[in-house]
Amino acid sequence: MFTFWMLIVIRVGTHIAVPGINVAALKDLIGAGSLLGLMDLFSGGAFSSFSILAMSVTPYITSSIIMSLLQMIIPAWEEMAKEGEEGRRKLQQYGRYGTLVLGMLQGFGMAYGLRQAVLNPGTGSYLLIALALTAGTVFLMWLGEQITEHGIGNGISIIIFAGIVSRSPAGLANLFRYLSAGGWRLITTGEQDGVGIVNILFLTLIGLGVIAAVVAIQEGERRIPVQYAKRVVGRKMYGGQSTHIPLKVNQAGVIPVIFATSLLAFPTTIASFFTGRVATWITSVLEHGSPVFLSLEFLLIIAFTYFYTAITFNPSDVANNLKKHGGFIPGIRPGRPTTMFLDRVLTRLTLVGALFLATIAIMPNFVMRVTGVPNVYFGGTALLIVVSVALETMKQIESHLLMRHYQGFLR
Repeated sequence: MFTFWMLIVIRVGTHIAVPGINVAALKDLIGAGSLLGLMDLFSGGAFSSFSILAMSVTPYITSSIIMSLLQMIIPAWEEMAKEGEEGRRKLQQYGRYGTLVLGMLQGFGMAYGLRQAVLNPGTGSYLLIALALTAGTVFLMWLGEQITEHGIGNGISIIIFAGIVSRSPAGLANLFRYLSAGGWRLITTGEQDGVGIVNILFLTLIGLGVIAAVVAIQEGERRIPVQYAKRVVGRKMYGGQSTHIPLKVNQAGVIPVIFATSLLAFPTTIASFFTGRVATWITSVLEHGSPVFLSLEFLLIIAFTYFYTAITFNPSDVANNLKKHGGFIPGIRPGRPTTMFLDRVLTRLTLVGALFLATIAIMPNFVMRVTGVPNVYFGGTALLIVVSVALETMKQIESHLLMRHYQGFLR
């Protein structure tokens, strides 16, 4: 119930507008495939109405990613992360400060970049808009931490999940409108004729198949067997048990898709603020759904998947920890051979996960052509986030139920 009421508060906040903005002019600037359109997706439509929650938790996500990268570069922060709960709290506090700084910078940049929609352009108006947007982001960050502590699931993920799911009624209304335009016929062949019932059923079947594939890949893992040697300490014998190292097929999650989409959308968003040959050329070449855009997105997702996996999983550290505690992989010598084996297995798994992420990200463009249903962006980033968060939340609910069952049994 706590999580439910916090989500109600967030949905109310999406309707509190930032002062000094012409919302009608802003909606003309938000196009499908632009960085602004991606932000509108994550904020659950709060960006198109330019509410105080328009930036959603994107500065917090960016700050968290930067903190993860800096931990690899700054030895003191790396040691702090290994200190336990106290060290993680300090790093979390640094991440909050980073969110505040990035929120102000992004808010001021958005206010200046969208100056065509500002009623009274000027430094004072830009600063007021930046402060309002940053306050909304910090408020969402605080709500996310409260949901994590007192509610169900990861708070930040739940906020993004709710924002994406809140767009579902509008999507269903569009499908109903397309069916009405098609005269409720069984099938249609042209977009101008609307869509038919068979087109919608075909789209539904593809959607269910994609969801099943996402669940299979997200839950899929390669289990590397590990055997611990027996050792005698005093009169007791330790070790001897068998366990495994779970290597997930999709180790990077949805982060590579967000990175690649944001990076490709950034040039077209900047170009839309200017006029001229160069701006027109950039907009036409990197238009969402164009062959160049889809090819670059596919390659960038693969590259970012390998990059992020290398950051989050270090085979050398795992091999050293195994050797330190007397563990070994059957048939593989401890030390460097174990590192090479883990690296080889992880490289192959990451290739499968990267190809899957890239395929899911570009699939909506082909699905719309196959089914004949226009402007229905199922799949891609939104679908991956929704399914991943739903699976993670379901696991937490099951663990809570299991804990409650054991508590009742002990009593």
